[in-house]
Amino acid sequence: MTEATVDGVRAALAALEDDKTRAVNERHGDDHGVKLSALRQVAKDAGKDQDLARALWATGETAPRLVALLVCRVREFDAAELDEMMREARAPKVLDWLTNYVVKKSRHAEELRLAWHGDPDPNVAAAAWALTAERVAKQPDGLDLDALLEEIEAGMREAPGREQWEMNTTLAQIGIEHPDKRDRALDIGERLEVLKDYRTPPNCTSPFAPIWIREIVARRGG
Repeated sequence: MTEATVDGVRAALAALEDDKTRAVNERHGDDHGVKLSALRQVAKDAGKDQDLARALWATGETAPRLVALLVCRVREFDAAELDEMMREARAPKVLDWLTNYVVKKSRHAEELRLAWHGDPDPNVAAAAWALTAERVAKQPDGLDLDALLEEIEAGMREAPGREQWEMNTTLAQIGIEHPDKRDRALDIGERLEVLKDYRTPPNCTSPFAPIWIREIVARRGG
């Protein structure tokens, strides 16, 4: 690729398409066939370019949108634009990268966390919980942890998959980072049994909150 243009990026991605990679990605809901390491190289070759990022996002295609999230300048998005992007995104990897690489790093993160909490779109609500988990771990001052635990206890078991995952992450972070809330977090996790039977790869920590909490606390010598 010699030019950082939409056509250039799409051509580079098309040349990297692989049927086996697409089959694996589609099993996870991602409709593209480019290995992420190769996709990252396309983004690196393109360089940071906000206009290009917006144009790639506007294609509506998953692989170009992933490149867009790597070449964008986070601070140049306003809150309304990020809100629109979150509501447009549907592919799981796009949602992951938009939340973790862009929104979490945005100066609008807290504004959006509050605005998205309880949103009827479960993907948007899930992003709010992801931002909440981040605050629990890194900047908990001002959060009502007891209220969060009550909400998790009342709603996590029946929450849609992505939202449930992020609620569970918040539960685990409360238990890990806040010893005075740990027993309650463990109790909620044990009773709700969310992700208890999740198949965890070798050498990875189970997402089942009681196991996750105890393992991380033990690693830290707690």
